[in-house]
Amino acid sequence: MATSGEADQLRNVGIEQIQYRRVECNFPGVSVAFRVDPGSNANYFATAVEYEDGDGLAGVELKQAADSGSAWLPMQQSWGAVWKVDLPSNYKPPFSIRLTAGGNNSGKTVVANKVIPANYNPGQTYRSLVNF
Repeated sequence: MATSGEADQLRNVGIEQIQYRRVECNFPGVSVAFRVDPGSNANYFATAVEYEDGDGLAGVELKQAADSGSAWLPMQQSWGAVWKVDLPSNYKPPFSIRLTAGGNNSGKTVVANKVIPANYNPGQTYRSLVNF
């Protein structure tokens, strides 16, 4: 389809074998950032995890920073780098986020304490002080 007039030829190929492999990302000297999804609100929170070193995340968890006794809420991967969670009632920011590495760093965790401020804005990006 990149060559004019050859789109039909490409469409008629049928099933094509595609090979891919995961590769580690490395962002030396850059800390993890969290871009809050524009649809986030008092009942739902989603964030894209950006600039994390390694070859993926095994898990992401959210916690109220103000309540040290509260449990970590597991988040679900929505798509790509976006993780989401339905918030319990009265669950208020600031939020801390715990990342668990997958792949070669499997099981290693880092915590971005109070990375999402109490007055966060959906669509904004908040940078942490951590990375793998």
